Amino acid sequence: MIKRHLSRKIKEAAKKYPVISLVGPRQSGKTTLAKMTFPRQPYVSLEKPSELAFALEDPEGFLARYPRGAVIDEAQKAPELFSYIQAIVDEKQTAGRYVLTGSQNFNFLQRVTESLAGRTSIQKLLPFSLGELLSSPWNPTSLAATMFTGGYPRIYDKGIRPTDWLGNYVLTYLERDVRSIIKVGDLSVFQRFLKMCAFRSGKLLNLSALANDCGITHNTARAWLSVLEASFIVFTLTPHFKNFNKRLVKTPKLFFYDTGLLCYLLGIEDEKGLMMRPEAGAIFETFIISELLKNRANRGEQANLYFWQDKLGREVDCLIDKGKELVPVEIKTGRTISQEYFKNLNYWCDLAKCERKKSFVVYAGEQSQKRSQGTVLGWRDIVSL
Repeated sequence: MIKRHLSRKIKEAAKKYPVISLVGPRQSGKTTLAKMTFPRQPYVSLEKPSELAFALEDPEGFLARYPRGAVIDEAQKAPELFSYIQAIVDEKQTAGRYVLTGSQNFNFLQRVTESLAGRTSIQKLLPFSLGELLSSPWNPTSLAATMFTGGYPRIYDKGIRPTDWLGNYVLTYLERDVRSIIKVGDLSVFQRFLKMCAFRSGKLLNLSALANDCGITHNTARAWLSVLEASFIVFTLTPHFKNFNKRLVKTPKLFFYDTGLLCYLLGIEDEKGLMMRPEAGAIFETFIISELLKNRANRGEQANLYFWQDKLGREVDCLIDKGKELVPVEIKTGRTISQEYFKNLNYWCDLAKCERKKSFVVYAGEQSQKRSQGTVLGWRDIVSL
């Protein structure tokens, strides 16, 4: 069993808040983490029809079975519970009383903010991070294998071929989550939309072009993308708007949380030759950006990642906003360090009047080194950023 890095933050939060809200995609390990972190708390899943019916019909009676609290899985299925939980914790502020998990961010967080604002700590559990895998029995053997497999726990726990498990995951996701949020007349059209999103991972998001390619309206594309974001399938990276007296791109970039799922949707059947494919650069950039995001989520931090691009195409792949300074990060698919890797970083550092040595290049090789123009990180060392 892999120790999840988020467990430390959850334990800290459980000493301060009466409710812990654990969100994340389906099959990211939320149930396992909640059970392991709070082994003395009773566990109940609203995926079980009888429990769900009880919670919906008699929420007060349902909660009365757990006078000292409980771990309630897929809590968003019974929204009536949230108001009753609010009343219970307001009466007696016992820290760590309830742990609520949810895999539909939109429905779950809407209820949390309506009823439990100020009473809950919201934590996000994403699929395994590279750092978690590096300290596990499944220590990654290669970059290609790591990106192809992705981070969903069951693939590792059960030794399932990634394409087999991910194929079933997509079908289950389409049947269960999409239909529960929006009405999709033809699921094949939505599946095409999902694949078209995959071909745009790591690229500027053009909703109109995406809609045209799928034969749907702009508004439908926007709604469907919101569903993918709410279900932790994709996310967008916002451009940094500090002007520097230049014309800047203000369109966000689209990324997938999991490169295993991304590879599956791109039709990649194994890791052999993955790094030679035309999509390799986008997959690697997705991998690095998602790892930076996972690292922050596992520490309970807000995402502080941006990118920068001007109208002439000069770009910095990632800017880490540390409050007092911006740390530029360039992502390169090559395995051999080149002076060319620092070109855009040097330009941006001169423009922003920051020290070049504080910039980073992350590349597909193994060796990390410090240079006068910045630090070079091999892909395994991304855990340090």
